[in-house]
Amino acid sequence: MSDFHSLQDFLEPVQMQRKLIRKEYADGQIGKHIEIYEEEFPDLYEKDIIIIGCGEVRGTDNAHSGKAAPDAIREQFYQLFYWHKDVRIADAGNIKSGASLQDTYAALKTVLKELSDHAVTIVILGGSHDLTLAQYNMYVDKRNVIEAVCIDALIDLNIDSCNRSDNFLMEMLTSEPNYIRHYNHIGFQSYYVHPHMLETMDKLRFDCFRAGNVKENIDEMEPVIRNSSLFSFDISAIANSFAPANDLSPNGFTGEEACALLRFAGLSPNVNTVGIYGYIPEKDINHLTAKQISHMLWYLIDGKSRGRRESSLDEKDSFVEYHTAFAEVQTTFLQSRKTNRWWMQLPDKKYIACSYKDYLLASSNEIPERWLRAQERV
Repeated sequence: MSDFHSLQDFLEPVQMQRKLIRKEYADGQIGKHIEIYEEEFPDLYEKDIIIIGCGEVRGTDNAHSGKAAPDAIREQFYQLFYWHKDVRIADAGNIKSGASLQDTYAALKTVLKELSDHAVTIVILGGSHDLTLAQYNMYVDKRNVIEAVCIDALIDLNIDSCNRSDNFLMEMLTSEPNYIRHYNHIGFQSYYVHPHMLETMDKLRFDCFRAGNVKENIDEMEPVIRNSSLFSFDISAIANSFAPANDLSPNGFTGEEACALLRFAGLSPNVNTVGIYGYIPEKDINHLTAKQISHMLWYLIDGKSRGRRESSLDEKDSFVEYHTAFAEVQTTFLQSRKTNRWWMQLPDKKYIACSYKDYLLASSNEIPERWLRAQERV
């Protein structure tokens, strides 16, 4: 097993506005219990969630510095109460800024790659949304073919922009060799997205979910997120009234809906990198956006704790098995006795995450769109 202390070359201690002193936190608060890189580097072995900050914003035209963003979120997060003692958390500090944007990408990718070898969920507190590229390049280096999900009001494919944060998806989705098996975009707002862009995404067999449709039935996003490894969240997806630092749109997800999406990420056995991007403290009001993000982190931990109850699919006694047929296709659905989540079998006998709605459609002799899209990708 490699030595985590080599990561100190890329990381610097947490430096909040007020110095962390353990006695300032109540016994039940998160800041009292997790290991934090203040002066000594924390023990990262056998942790379930590791937090790292990366305030890099040179991929945008933002005049503000994002360097303080991770610590501003921590300020709020450490004050929350620690309900999930079965989930072990450490905070490894902040990525050192590189001489160039590419240097920071490389440093973040290196740290993610090292930590990912030890089966943890790594949370990146950004920084601008283009840091998702460093997330993705970690999987490229490991040659892992993945599903990815981005939650964003925009679809960042604007090749006419010189800002990396506006077009990073072009490299992520089209570079060769490519390790994206499937891409899901959740929460786009139609008035900010050119119709041709959606047509292109559809031709690539990628799935895009409009914010309004997601809000009508947010539980349908749980299987989408469950199948993914990379999870990236831009706070532009949250309505301004719930995240004042988002100055893009007055519309979007509520605070509770954003927390639900993070809980789904925690529930997933596949999601192992989670990035939360786009927070600029100078744009915040009364720290409300930092508090919102800290609540999202709390629900990620809640999902991680709940996900531990799930059984492996080969433990047949833990699932109810339903056999059905649609369009002359015989298939099997599984429902967990522990969490009530669903899976459906594809013709190659592999199971993918699905919802109760998919089962109802199949039982009515209709082809579930999730099944059809999965087959198209094959």
